[in-house]
Amino acid sequence: MRFVASFLFLAFASLLQAVEAIPDKVYGVNLGSWLLLEPWMLPAEWMAMGGQICDNCSLCIMSEFALVQAYPDTADELFERHWSTWFTQQHVDELQAAGINTVRIPLGYWIVEPLVDRRTEFYPRGGIRQLQRGLQSLKNAGIQAILDHHALPGVHSPIQMFTGHCTNDVEFYTEYNYHRALVWSAVMTALSHLDPAFGSVFSIEAANEPIVDANQTPGYGDFQKNFVRVVRAVELVLGIPVEGLSLDVPVSGYNFTSALQAVGSSSNLFNQEVRSALLEAVPMLVQLGFELSFSRVFDSDMATWRSHNPRDPLVTNFMDVIWQFNNPPNPADAKNGPQTYDDHSYYNFGGVADPNPEAYMTSICNAQRIQNDTAQGDSPLWFGEWALSTEFNATDAFLYKWADAQKYVYSKSKGWIFWSFRFEHSPEAGDQPRQWSYLDGVQRGFFTKDPSQYHNPNVCAPYVNAQ
Repeated sequence: MRFVASFLFLAFASLLQAVEAIPDKVYGVNLGSWLLLEPWMLPAEWMAMGGQICDNCSLCIMSEFALVQAYPDTADELFERHWSTWFTQQHVDELQAAGINTVRIPLGYWIVEPLVDRRTEFYPRGGIRQLQRGLQSLKNAGIQAILDHHALPGVHSPIQMFTGHCTNDVEFYTEYNYHRALVWSAVMTALSHLDPAFGSVFSIEAANEPIVDANQTPGYGDFQKNFVRVVRAVELVLGIPVEGLSLDVPVSGYNFTSALQAVGSSSNLFNQEVRSALLEAVPMLVQLGFELSFSRVFDSDMATWRSHNPRDPLVTNFMDVIWQFNNPPNPADAKNGPQTYDDHSYYNFGGVADPNPEAYMTSICNAQRIQNDTAQGDSPLWFGEWALSTEFNATDAFLYKWADAQKYVYSKSKGWIFWSFRFEHSPEAGDQPRQWSYLDGVQRGFFTKDPSQYHNPNVCAPYVNAQ
């Protein structure tokens, strides 16, 4: 085992790299339905894979879990084909040409395969290699990446395809599944710093869209704090400075996994939950070191490594405090090091504005979400999901204005990330790409080719304070 750990460090140590800084202004897209497939976005392909489409996704084969459970012998091949074609070099080139500087990559916890209990959990295998492929292409194009823990262990939201398992049985908010999410975070932090292909990663999001009623998410505030502690613990081992913390365990002469194990076993800086997550990440990193072919040699002495390590820490990212109600925990209380906040804005689900163009424009142009978050310490903020979707049949003329207005308002924050980069073109998908696909929106002219520009920079002027 000592030989294996030493070999892995020699492979890892040569792969240290600078973490990308937050862009001055985020102009981004989500890579929706790539490594976490949502059947509503590609219904024809999903049915060709053997899936089904129904009104209640828990009642048919309409999630990754259900499809793998139905086709255990062929599912990995089916998903490999999807991953290889849904996001390609051509898409990277198109995003680069469209001026996109950031992507948010929705991921399921099962991309770290040892976390999956194969007796009761059914998910495809092999996604981590596709993630490595995609990140390398993005890095080559100068596009930065956020790793978004979009589907958490145990399911974190009921009857949602984006959780990977469409069910009413929500079990994420338990000690067991919080812990699995922390192990995932430790693994992803290490990969982001060690694998050159992950060099475009600058941020990890702890949890996408938790249940909005904080009474139904017990322990979520403690998870937020432990998530930050796990990220910073891994970074301390890597020699990355963390404000107010210094290692209390000697790591001189250790390789990386041995140093991580030493900190997990003996450090008094972190609580037992964090230390346990570090320890459980060690064998997973060993396995991934071989699977992802870390091969170059740099240095096997942690003391030398840490004294010559100028890299910056990752940006921890959370859904903002106003995402929840009923006295939710504030993720600002978990902050240690660079941190950002995420808000999602969809009008098509109702409850935001009356379903007509005038009401939509008045609502968006007078939105106070950035100010409300800032007042509670949740800044800088970006809008990590939004679309051109509406509750009414929108004309092209309105969608030009709707795109401009949302961009204008969201750009007052740290920036925006559209959902999604693409959408299936098929009779089954109908006209949905028109309002859900950024690349379609550019082609149709709804979005300017330079995302920082507008068709009408005064688009909100007639609506401000018109409520």
